[in-house]
Amino acid sequence: MQSRSTPSTRAGGRPRSVEADTAILEATRAALVDLGWTKLTLGDVATRAGVAKTTLYRRWAGKSELVVDAVAELFDELELPDSGSLATDIESVVLQFAALLGRPETKTALMAVVAESTTDAPLRERVRASIVDRQKRLVLEGRQRAQARGELPVEPDAVAAARTADLIFDVIAGAVVHRALVSAEPVDPDWARSFTLLLLGGLSAASGRGPDTP
Repeated sequence: MQSRSTPSTRAGGRPRSVEADTAILEATRAALVDLGWTKLTLGDVATRAGVAKTTLYRRWAGKSELVVDAVAELFDELELPDSGSLATDIESVVLQFAALLGRPETKTALMAVVAESTTDAPLRERVRASIVDRQKRLVLEGRQRAQARGELPVEPDAVAAARTADLIFDVIAGAVVHRALVSAEPVDPDWARSFTLLLLGGLSAASGRGPDTP
């Protein structure tokens, strides 16, 4: 699992504490569930985490940045299995993602930062860099394995390949978030299987190959 709480030494300062970072991010998620975005303060987070408020300000410029990092840490828990089948790998990630969105701390934090980012361009960029771009690793890993197995064609054009990866990520993330948080419908194995078949059919059509083409 990737984590933003890796200790680092800043110029002229002491190494950051992994334990303090972990406590702060956990306290942030708990405070969001208990208090909501509006009532959440860095002082409350500091008290819950058992650290001085100045510790938070040395690490984060404000509440928005702190909450984004607290959400990003949760999404870093997602893992791509290597089952030997692209379809099975996708279904697994979809179900992991849905389970993550079903946790109160994830749902509250994600919806809060997305709402705030609609009027805050720097926050929107931080969400993109800390959550979206980091989780595209799952698409890149899955596609590379599928190409090695011959399930997907290799795209020699790097620009086109990057666009395809972005599109795959957007389709998966958009569908699961809408299903789980907007429609409030279950993302169960049957839905994950149907969605995966639809996605793979689209990828086959885009590559000029039929779904049953070896």
